[in-house]
Amino acid sequence: MKKTLHRAGTRGYVNHGWLESCHTFSFAAYHNVDRMNFGVLRVLNDDKVVGGSGFGTHPHENMEIISIPLEGDLEHKDSIGTSGVIKEGDIQVMSAGTGVFHSEQNKNSEIPVAFLQIWLFPNKKDVVPRYDQQSMDELEKQNEFYQILSPNRHDEGVWIYQDAYFNMGKFGAGAFATYQLKNKENGLYVFVLYGDLSVEGQDLTNRDGLGLEDLHEVCFEFKKSSHVLLMEVPMV
Repeated sequence: MKKTLHRAGTRGYVNHGWLESCHTFSFAAYHNVDRMNFGVLRVLNDDKVVGGSGFGTHPHENMEIISIPLEGDLEHKDSIGTSGVIKEGDIQVMSAGTGVFHSEQNKNSEIPVAFLQIWLFPNKKDVVPRYDQQSMDELEKQNEFYQILSPNRHDEGVWIYQDAYFNMGKFGAGAFATYQLKNKENGLYVFVLYGDLSVEGQDLTNRDGLGLEDLHEVCFEFKKSSHVLLMEVPMV
């Protein structure tokens, strides 16, 4: 088993006034040759945007882009005619494919919006751009991991052009859990939204990240109430 530990405080950090962001992997002005990606997981940004601000219209291509709001309301508009608002409890995915322009704005003028911005390299290039969003409320289970993203159109959660599986879970103090990888060649990246837990003997807390390779089952022990995102991804 191989472990890659990324403590919260070691992430790249930027504060533009309107945007405060922590980058797990190299992004924009933050460049670290040892933190380029974890397999096909290219970007994991922990963003907070002040009221009334946001990302103006900008292009993407051949990337799977996932947004998971943690608080507030995020307004999306794109060049394929999609517009809408996502909030805490939702997941949004955009397959950029041959190219798409989009904007992300804080819907509220008074309160910030916080969200995870995640990019994965696709397994199929130059697809027709597509957008989807879904509430995860009906998927949520207590003291269990539940799937929110997969490569399969008819699975629970949203789907993308990559052999990746995302799960989330909220656990109480004293709980135990295991996660079985769908593909033994994949790796698993664990990101702690909040909590205090042990993963395969490694202690983690708020906003820590841990990459795991060369194992089929991952064991979790939760010392305090915790909220965790699991990203199972191909390592090539």
